[in-house]
Amino acid sequence: MYIEQLYTNCLAEAAYYIESCDEAIIIDPLRDPEPYIAMAKRRNTKIKYILETHFHADFVSGHVDLAQKTGATIVYGPKATPKYQAHIATDGEELLLGDIKLRVLHTPGHTPESSCYLLIDENDVPQAVFTGDTLFVGDVGRPDLAIKSDLTQDDLAGMLYDSLQTKILTLPDSVVVYPAHGAGSSCGKNISKETSSTIGMQRATNYALKAKSKEQFIAEVTDGLTAAPKYFFYDAAMNREGYQSLDAVMKENFIALSPNEFERQAAMTDTLVLDTRDGMVYGNEHIPDAINIGLNGQYAPWVGTIIDTKTRLLLVASEGNEEEAVVRLARIGYENVAGYLEGGMTAWKESGKAVENIVSVTPAEFLKADRSGATVLDVRNPGEWGMGKLREAITIPLGDLSDKLSGLPKDETIYVHCAGGYRSMIAASLLQREHFGHIINISNGLAALKELGAEVVY
Repeated sequence: MYIEQLYTNCLAEAAYYIESCDEAIIIDPLRDPEPYIAMAKRRNTKIKYILETHFHADFVSGHVDLAQKTGATIVYGPKATPKYQAHIATDGEELLLGDIKLRVLHTPGHTPESSCYLLIDENDVPQAVFTGDTLFVGDVGRPDLAIKSDLTQDDLAGMLYDSLQTKILTLPDSVVVYPAHGAGSSCGKNISKETSSTIGMQRATNYALKAKSKEQFIAEVTDGLTAAPKYFFYDAAMNREGYQSLDAVMKENFIALSPNEFERQAAMTDTLVLDTRDGMVYGNEHIPDAINIGLNGQYAPWVGTIIDTKTRLLLVASEGNEEEAVVRLARIGYENVAGYLEGGMTAWKESGKAVENIVSVTPAEFLKADRSGATVLDVRNPGEWGMGKLREAITIPLGDLSDKLSGLPKDETIYVHCAGGYRSMIAASLLQREHFGHIINISNGLAALKELGAEVVY
């Protein structure tokens, strides 16, 4: 028996490869199927099943493409209603893989069809449970993401409580917990940085599992839920209904454009220039009205939070990163890329075209500056405010910024910061695109400001 967790930091997502006696199972694969096919080939195994824990909302799963290319059977738990061929397992059904088996545990709550898969070894001993978005390390799945459901989030939270109590917490403490997500995912409220644990450890440390009653559990799990990123329900529908192959998407989206053609297309209606370079590089010089969401951070989730799924995109990337920029968009269902700037910013400047910049200051420079009459904007999430806030800062989470621009002064200096500097440049680019007059990014964010003794309140 062999198990490998395949973790993708950008999406904070974990897929799994399980092998026994030359047969393999893939759980919750990403949209690009080739890495899983290559892994099976390298290990001389045949992919027998593709197990889906639920209809994912935060990414387009690779089950459809992978099944078409390998002949493997797609499996969902009870109540799943996919629009393509799949095996809908019954609760408690066991799937054989070599000399081990995986038992289907229907665990509704995150969504009605959510299911976990319990791995039982050749000696009939439970070894690991693949919990999808039902149980995370330190958290549980949010109960407000069901697509086209008449169930309320309280209904789903109650179902989740029952699922955890009757299906998950009845397992031995030694069973390894392998969830679908880690820290940074919007599928939970406060997921740990650890990407695996045990039932015993979660029983002892997970806040949601310590609730004394179903009512307390519902109150705690639903408290403080922020709005789901805009693309979540779009992706969940794609995962249920099916989608075109990644090969077809790349053929349509991965197109090199000369600076002149890029400029012509950028002027078209409903078109947005997305600069995927590092924020500080972007700040030094970029195409006018381009917004920045860098590949060096949670690129795809922030695109999905800020940009509508139907927006026509033109991409700017560092040399060699163009294909990655397109693939990572396709992973979250963004398939409306008109092309990328061939030769990048070097070609743009050599063509004599205009550029803009955004000034950045170090935390030390910010603290020494005369800030009278200036606005300080903190774009961190509410869950981070407990770590302290600058006394003079106003707080608008980055995901809400586009809807709250009218409350900011357009002709005054605005200093922007986040925790470490990645999100603040995104915010600064959004403000500049909307023609706010004087935007200054604070590099390295609140963490560095606190180290230098900045006055914070709690």
